[in-house]
Amino acid sequence: MPTKIIDINEATIKSYVESLRPEDLEIRKQIDIGYAYDGKSVILFQIRPKWDNPKEKLQIDFAKITRIKSKKIWKLYWMRASGKWELYEPFSESTHLNEIVAIIKKDKHGCFFG
Repeated sequence: MPTKIIDINEATIKSYVESLRPEDLEIRKQIDIGYAYDGKSVILFQIRPKWDNPKEKLQIDFAKITRIKSKKIWKLYWMRASGKWELYEPFSESTHLNEIVAIIKKDKHGCFFG
């Protein structure tokens, strides 16, 4: 029987995203949280209905975490209103993904959750 390899980084992100998601399924229809992970970058996003067409869902990115393999670090970015990613200052990198997640949780400057 083949063994499934668990990516500890994806497990960390998945656990964090699950902690943010509303428990009530009816609320999730109005706002939910998701992520995309390709092994080197993570995008965290809100999922919500389009205001003028509630049947259409929007994905609104709010955080990006990128792994710099050569330096063995993770870098944190936030989405500006202009739609461009900006390095999260003053704390923007760490060797541990858990530290990056903790910075997003604190959201000291209101960049991720307003």
